[in-house]
Amino acid sequence: MEYRRLGSAGVQVSVLSLGSWLTFGSQISDDIAEELMRVSYEAGINFFDNAEVYAHGRSELVMGKILQKFNWDRSTYLVSSKVYWGGDKPNQTGLSRKRVMEACHAALKRLQVEYLDLYFCHRPDKNTPIEETVFAMNTLIQQGKILYWGTSEWSAQQIMEAYGVARQYNLIPPTMEQPQYNMFHRNRMELEYSRLFQGIGLGTTIWSPLASGVLSGKYSSGISEDTRMARKGLEWLKETVLTEENIAKTAQLLPIAQELGATLPQLAIAWCAKNPTVSTVILGASKVAQLQENIAALELLPKLTGEILARVEAILQNKPEPTQY
Repeated sequence: MEYRRLGSAGVQVSVLSLGSWLTFGSQISDDIAEELMRVSYEAGINFFDNAEVYAHGRSELVMGKILQKFNWDRSTYLVSSKVYWGGDKPNQTGLSRKRVMEACHAALKRLQVEYLDLYFCHRPDKNTPIEETVFAMNTLIQQGKILYWGTSEWSAQQIMEAYGVARQYNLIPPTMEQPQYNMFHRNRMELEYSRLFQGIGLGTTIWSPLASGVLSGKYSSGISEDTRMARKGLEWLKETVLTEENIAKTAQLLPIAQELGATLPQLAIAWCAKNPTVSTVILGASKVAQLQENIAALELLPKLTGEILARVEAILQNKPEPTQY
């Protein structure tokens, strides 16, 4: 396993990590979730990603029970949560001081840990002054309940606003951002955030490296009932990534993967990890064999030469250009 600094922070994260969105507490049994975490940890993965909204809190409950059972040395792994969607009543959504503090305490109980290594603002909150959110996060750090805080799907402007507030009041600024990043979704990581990597040392914990499964090639013959694209409430995924163009490009990428002795998912994951501004690639899995295949993508990194990457680029034809902004 390879380890990278989380941006300018000193903490080290495995270049591959395990996420629980759509799986823990929902799609898979608790026994499978336990096995996925065991396999991940034994492979050197040290970061487990979660959020209060995943399976309405059940994902964190499942992960918390597993962490208690394994009783790993707390210094050997990182666990995260995210705050924004907590319920449908007033003060159960957003990033107000009340919401941030209460959500953190609830996540700590569900995960059965004394502190969160990483805590993310799951989305920006237009109804809460950024100063209020930054101060709340700083308070949690001072109390020892979180170690690092960051954002998820925030614009570069919003991240810099939070960073500026933190510097103005001598508070701890956001350390990392969790954006979607894959072969079909590139603008934010490769263009919009480009100045933040050098300017403030932003770390990234990227999600959806397989474009919600499209880059695995499994949708080339349609949508089966056991895939996420068939799940109720995820119609937006189907509309944004499951396009004829993306399916066609995926088919063209297959020969390159085969030439390298790899699978399509391995090529897509390795392509993400090849980007030096990616701190860690969050993997999602519903089966142990699937997870093991994805972890093996690390073996592909040395094979992604400039010539191979150029061939991939010729198929994708979507490299972000500064003129787009």
